[in-house]
Amino acid sequence: MTVSSTAVPARSTPSPTGDGDERPPGLIVPGRRSGRRRPPALSLLLRASVPGAILALWWWGAASGTVDPGVLSAPSSVLVALRELVATGQLGDFLLASFGRAVPGVLIGVGLGLVLGVASGLSALGEELVDPTMQIVRAVPFLALVPLLISWFGVDETFKIVLIAVAAVAPMYAYTYLGVRGVDPRLIEAARDLGLSGPRLVLEVVLPTALPSILMALRICMSVSLTGLIAAEQIGTTEGIGYLVTLAQQYFRTDYMVLCILIYAVIGILIDLAIRLAERLLLPWHGGAALRRN
Repeated sequence: MTVSSTAVPARSTPSPTGDGDERPPGLIVPGRRSGRRRPPALSLLLRASVPGAILALWWWGAASGTVDPGVLSAPSSVLVALRELVATGQLGDFLLASFGRAVPGVLIGVGLGLVLGVASGLSALGEELVDPTMQIVRAVPFLALVPLLISWFGVDETFKIVLIAVAAVAPMYAYTYLGVRGVDPRLIEAARDLGLSGPRLVLEVVLPTALPSILMALRICMSVSLTGLIAAEQIGTTEGIGYLVTLAQQYFRTDYMVLCILIYAVIGILIDLAIRLAERLLLPWHGGAALRRN
């Protein structure tokens, strides 16, 4: 008698962890790493390897004469420019001026985007009232609003803060909206059954659950806000890193141009590290990174 192969159940592969979970070989299970975690020193070395290679290539190109100094200044020239700014005290003054514009602009944009995202994600009425307008705001490049904002606010500090806020509000709204919509409705219903409602429901249930999306929104908002800061400081100002970029362009100082780019890069890296640290402190249970292979 011939036995059909479909009558014999396929043999599953036992879990290598011995926890009774049987799965086909090669399947990546969410929440589990394949292999052991790398030591922190090795992970840091791997993260710095590509930027370090680019820096070494830049240094070699300048030293060998392969790279024209008129096109890209040598690292030594950039270091000289940095020492000049530090010695004159201009670097500290320009950084303080830039932070004085960026901080209130980011706070306004992030706060407004957070509130609108929660309102639109939680309520059908809120979505109908808020989402169409925010989609229009997302579709319009914020730099296209510069002439209109100048006509409304002039070229003083208010214009610069508003421009940075406009740059930050759209990504914050989008990710907050997605995070709130991703909250399990059963979790909200359970919280309501326990007596939570209104602001307490939002603060104690919705926002903590949507926190991964909100932190991702912060990372994107910070990078976009830097773009808004550069654009704002190139109009009607005499202080700030963006103003330094304008001066370097006017006087064809590629060393200062490269220095400003590096300053923005360092600021962006520090902001990203701060948000990553906040994510580890606030979301120690978050296992999104477990999907990556070592």
